[in-house]
Amino acid sequence: MDAEARKTLVLDNTFALELVGMHQPWQATPVAAPDLLVLNDQLALELGLDPEWLRSPAGIAALTGNQLPQGAMPVAQAYSGHQFGGFSPRLGDGRALLLGEVVDVFGSRRDLHLKGSGRTPFARGGDGKAAVGPMLREYIMGEAMHALGIPTTRALAVVATGEQVIRETVLPGAVLVRVAASHLRVGSFQYAAMQPATPDGVSLVQRLADFAIARHFPTLADQPAAERYLGLLEAVAQVQAELVARWMHVGFIHGVMNTDNTTISGETIDYGPCAFMDAFDPATVFSSIDHAGRYAYGNQPTITQWNLARLAEPLLPLIHPDNDRAVELATATVQGFVDRFNTVWAHGMRVKLGLARQRPDDNELVDALYTLLQAQHVDHTVFFRALAVAATGNTEPVRQLFAAPGEFDEWSAKWSSRLQADAREPDAVAVGMNAVNPVYIARNHLVEEALAAASAVGDLAPMRQLVDVLAGPYHERPGLERYALPAPESFGGYQTFCGT
Repeated sequence: MDAEARKTLVLDNTFALELVGMHQPWQATPVAAPDLLVLNDQLALELGLDPEWLRSPAGIAALTGNQLPQGAMPVAQAYSGHQFGGFSPRLGDGRALLLGEVVDVFGSRRDLHLKGSGRTPFARGGDGKAAVGPMLREYIMGEAMHALGIPTTRALAVVATGEQVIRETVLPGAVLVRVAASHLRVGSFQYAAMQPATPDGVSLVQRLADFAIARHFPTLADQPAAERYLGLLEAVAQVQAELVARWMHVGFIHGVMNTDNTTISGETIDYGPCAFMDAFDPATVFSSIDHAGRYAYGNQPTITQWNLARLAEPLLPLIHPDNDRAVELATATVQGFVDRFNTVWAHGMRVKLGLARQRPDDNELVDALYTLLQAQHVDHTVFFRALAVAATGNTEPVRQLFAAPGEFDEWSAKWSSRLQADAREPDAVAVGMNAVNPVYIARNHLVEEALAAASAVGDLAPMRQLVDVLAGPYHERPGLERYALPAPESFGGYQTFCGT
């Protein structure tokens, strides 16, 4: 791509053109005083765009929807959703717009999406705006997850609008520019299932399924229809199993796993009430509205399986013409999610523990460890980094994390025996463990500190420093000790909100 071409933004619109009935054309509300707060230079380059052009008035105008990029056909996407178990038939982008799609330098098609760009027909009484704090939060969390190697949407930019947003208090407004493999969700299929067939008699669900296959699982396109759509369900089950297992390996809690937040691509989307766990506890919930703990850390695999069942329902007529047979096939796939998740989870845990071989007692070893961590309120992230030191023979750093280290010693003896049986060099074991066990995560107190500075006094330095630290989560660096520590006791109980 030549330098001149990178100073423009040219978009495709396959979603808007091929899926009529799944969106409504709309325009962003003009931003009177746009101010670029943060630009993701690395992501811009991946998209084939010149970061300096994006910082120019023309680039900022494109990032806010003030000036539509070449080829843009902005639409508000339609979808349904089970929200905390209750079905809402018509949700959609209430304050967001899909500007279009860009093919990045790797040849992958990616959505360019605005958030906080004003009311749409799906606004349901909302003002369509977003605040600086939650938009910067989504930027931070997306970059943290990306650096951890976890599939995620990412923010290209956050632009302040110069306007005030009324929430519990008056807050500065902002627009987020989000990049995703796509914005297709389980809720997209739920919405399509309620729409009439297109004039040629093809259901909107089939059109959507074919679109999803072409976009995310193209090898399925050549399969016979009898296998293609069941293959789609199986593929989504696999990518979701991998995603959620990887969340849990690093102590991440999404917080709002509604079907409209469950992607077909297997990317993490919507960083509203999410957070990383400090002390291990499977019942950990941060969301202020998740009173029953539906989306607690330990419930995430079960909820994902439940969401997959909701995806299976609209796909049934495509899976097999006989409904009973379709239900049988879909049920087997949904039930098979447990094995898919357990396989990914178990493999990841062996790597976290430095174990080279699979053994029948793997689950027993892991379960005993997590029971111990929960009982003694041990920090999840700090523990696994300290355990890598123990693999080299120095057990003191990890023992100091336990109020009753004798109980850890009993577990450690079994773990050490497994390491010895593998007959690997201790230093090599530790290096392997540190490659998957982060030292730096988006600690809740650090995220809040950065957002408070940005929102209250416009100081972006703490946020930029945090993002820089999180960009190298697996490599300990001198002078960054505070970023590796759990929250101080003064931080108190922590709650998150659906501000994004």
